Amino acid sequence: MGDVSPSYKGHRYPVEVISHCVWLYFRFPLSYREVEELMLQRGVIVSYETVRRWCVKFGQAYADGLRRRRPQPSDKWHLDEVFLKVNGEWRYLWRAVDQDGNVLDILVQSRRDAKAARRFMAKLLKKQCRVPRVLVTDKLKSYRAAHRELMPSVEHRAHKGLNNRAENSHQPTRQRERAMKGFRSVGAAQRFLSSFSGISSHFRPRRHLMTASGHRLEMTIRFAIWDQITGAAGRLTPA
Repeated sequence: MGDVSPSYKGHRYPVEVISHCVWLYFRFPLSYREVEELMLQRGVIVSYETVRRWCVKFGQAYADGLRRRRPQPSDKWHLDEVFLKVNGEWRYLWRAVDQDGNVLDILVQSRRDAKAARRFMAKLLKKQCRVPRVLVTDKLKSYRAAHRELMPSVEHRAHKGLNNRAENSHQPTRQRERAMKGFRSVGAAQRFLSSFSGISSHFRPRRHLMTASGHRLEMTIRFAIWDQITGAAGRLTPA
């Protein structure tokens, strides 16, 4: 069954403009005003508030479409948590990735105790509809308690040095967090990062493992997938 593109009914701008603005915002560390300026340079007059509404309305739909097109994740999952500043207070971003660095799920929470670990693992299992072969975490004891309760048959490897894959996946988030000067609320952080993790990672193949020509081919394929899930006939081209 093919993907169903989001509905653009009632929008006076074409899908090419909408999808391009959303791509710019989630792919690069840009503000809404900077996206507005980039579009103006191309002769497209759109306000930053309109860009914001598009990102809120279509960001998650685009991210979900990309995830549906992604191959099934590997059976080795890496879990990690990192501090996140929300409205001036520290919260925790829980993230799960597979061994290829594909983001499986994220959750922003106020704690990093066993209850928080169980909540995140339960959400992850529900979303993936399967259990992994191996679960890799750092030595946080909260993971052990949640692992014993929710997936006791799964091999659990708890070692700081083994979890670089998950820790490295936080880097793009840190870049955006700095550009945005933090998040205003837990809900806003969850909404943004859920869309961001699906869209940004799609355009970040493991370039260090590719030749220049191989990378260009891979990106061409990924842009084609983006056009398919957004319903865009083609992307904007530089003037």
